[in-house]
Amino acid sequence: MSKVCGLFVTGTDTGVGKTIVTAALTAALRAEGLNAGVWKPVQSGALLGNGVTDAERLLKITGIDERPEAVAPFTFQEPLTPMLAAKHAGVTLTLKEIIAAGGPLIKRYEALLIEGAGGVAVPLTEDSLVIDLISELRIPALIVARSGLGTINHTLLTVSFLRQRGIPIVGVILNDGEFAEPHDDPSITENAKLIERYGGLKVLGRFPRLHGEANTETLIHIVRETIQLTPVRQVFLI
Repeated sequence: MSKVCGLFVTGTDTGVGKTIVTAALTAALRAEGLNAGVWKPVQSGALLGNGVTDAERLLKITGIDERPEAVAPFTFQEPLTPMLAAKHAGVTLTLKEIIAAGGPLIKRYEALLIEGAGGVAVPLTEDSLVIDLISELRIPALIVARSGLGTINHTLLTVSFLRQRGIPIVGVILNDGEFAEPHDDPSITENAKLIERYGGLKVLGRFPRLHGEANTETLIHIVRETIQLTPVRQVFLI
C-alpha cells in the first residue's frame, strides 16, 4: 500500500454530521487547488444508486468526478454497524481487504479525507474496530461532535481512546446539525471552551445548521467563515 496522505474524519456517534463536514472541508481544500479526494471505506443503511448514501452525498457536494463504488467499495443495505451489516449480506470483512480497496484512491489523490462509520469504537470487522483502521492507515484524526448537551462527555471519551492508541488528533469540529438551537440549549455557547479545557486540544469551529440543501459554493463559504482550516491544511503539507 502507498503511504496515505490523509485525514480520518470520525464522529462521537452516528448522525453527528461527519458527511457534511467531510464534504465541506474537501470542497474548501479543492477550491484552494489541492487535489483532494474522499473515501468512505464501509457504509451501511442503503445501497448505491438511490443518491442517499454517504458516498453519493460526498461526491455530489464536492463535485468530484468519481464513481460512488470507488469511493465506497463496501456498501451494505442493513442499517447496522458495518460488521453486522456485512454479515447479514453474507460478507466477511477483513481490515486488509478494506485498506486494499482504498489503494486506487490513495494513489489518485494527493490528499484524502476519509469518513469513518459512526465513532471510533464501532465494530468494523469480526476482530477490529474503526480505530484499528485509523491506526493501520497511520494518519491523524479529526473529530466531529454535536454542539449541544452531552457532547463534552462523548468528545472527551473519543479523545481518550484515540490517544490511548497514539493517534494524533487535529482537532474537533462541533456541528449544530439538526440539534437544538442555542436558545433551547444554553450549553452550546460553552461546550467548545470546556472541551478545549478538559481535552487539551483545539476546537476548530462550529458548523452551523443548514436550512435546506446547501450547494458547494455555500459550503465552501461556511468553512471559510466558521472553521479554522489551517490545521487541516497542515496535514497535507509534504
